[in-house]
Amino acid sequence: MELHLIDGAGENFLFPVNPEEIRINRGKGFETVNILKFGEFDYPSGEKVKEITFSSFFPLEYDSYCVTQDLPHPQDAVSTLTNFMVSKQPVRFIVTGTYINTLVIVSVHNSTYKGGEPGDVYFEITLRTWREPRVHTKAGTFSNSAASTAKRTIKRPDTKKTPKTYIVKSGDSLSKIAKLELGDSSKWQSIYSLNKKTIGPDANKIAPGQKLVMPT
Repeated sequence: MELHLIDGAGENFLFPVNPEEIRINRGKGFETVNILKFGEFDYPSGEKVKEITFSSFFPLEYDSYCVTQDLPHPQDAVSTLTNFMVSKQPVRFIVTGTYINTLVIVSVHNSTYKGGEPGDVYFEITLRTWREPRVHTKAGTFSNSAASTAKRTIKRPDTKKTPKTYIVKSGDSLSKIAKLELGDSSKWQSIYSLNKKTIGPDANKIAPGQKLVMPT
């Protein structure tokens, strides 16, 4: 299992240490209406925005519990999460091996530094599923002015930049795949750098059935 955050530019941030658990909070929204002489009434208004929370840490040095040997420096990892949080654009959250693959906003992340573990940074993070804003009139339809205003002010998230994958076939090589998928065999190194964990230390030893992430 791997946890990824991928922004609209294709930057893939892999959490180096898996959390012990991932909590997904769901709820049903209600709209409260006060009717004169009868009091308040609750009307269901659909599912609330989901919250996804988990905690882990960024290690300074590689150990067996890490999912990758290509570790970001803990301070750089914290800065990346902060940049995702202050950005007004959603990022894609993927947990491999599960159904979790959705656009989210990084709403909260907290960092903790422990005296007995210099260099490591512990964190807690909260993600909220992204819903594209929609502007409606009272009649429930877009007005011309509201629609034109929405087009000018609301930037739609670009979900087309999610990296594509390639399944290795018998007789394939990274240069052949780079030529086939990227149009340039010399870009094999870009494929290898994204898939070191899957391929291993030798770029020439790829095996049929391996799933490789393609550079955007």
